[in-house]
Amino acid sequence: MNTAPHPGVARRSPTGRSAGTRLLGIYLNDHLAGATAGTERAARLVRTARASALGRALAPVAAGIAQDREALLDIMRDLGVPVRRYKVCAGWAGEKLGRLKPNGHLVRPSPLGTVLDLEALRLGVEGKAAGWQTLRRLGASDERLDRSRLDTLLERARQQQETIEEWRVRQAEEALSGTG
Repeated sequence: MNTAPHPGVARRSPTGRSAGTRLLGIYLNDHLAGATAGTERAARLVRTARASALGRALAPVAAGIAQDREALLDIMRDLGVPVRRYKVCAGWAGEKLGRLKPNGHLVRPSPLGTVLDLEALRLGVEGKAAGWQTLRRLGASDERLDRSRLDTLLERARQQQETIEEWRVRQAEEALSGTG
């Protein structure tokens, strides 16, 4: 007879892990793939904008994004979630493939490329913040999650969002108004 478990009873997989634990592992590895792509994207933006106001403004953001990826790895380790290398590689490769988009210029970089990169980075930081919020809520019932650390990560994500958005607006106005 195929019956559903009682509410509040976690289903166990053949490996003995609950479905929730398995899904948390998938969730965190998906965020790790995104964090890998975001770290690469931010570092590239800083390299291409070096010696400019944009590069100087984004350098600390890129460093924070890299630190956040390391924090995610620490959290995964604390929770006993194994890293799925294929997802990390997919995040890395996806970021590289994203560079191939047409941008209106054949030989030199396009200002539109910077705008799109900033928009992608903004979306990535928003996704990261959502992940930290989810973990923060789970921390109410899982003592392995340091809620204070997650609060710090959430605040850093908010600051990153503000900086990225400020520069996204500036770059979009410059690129799309015809003055760039």
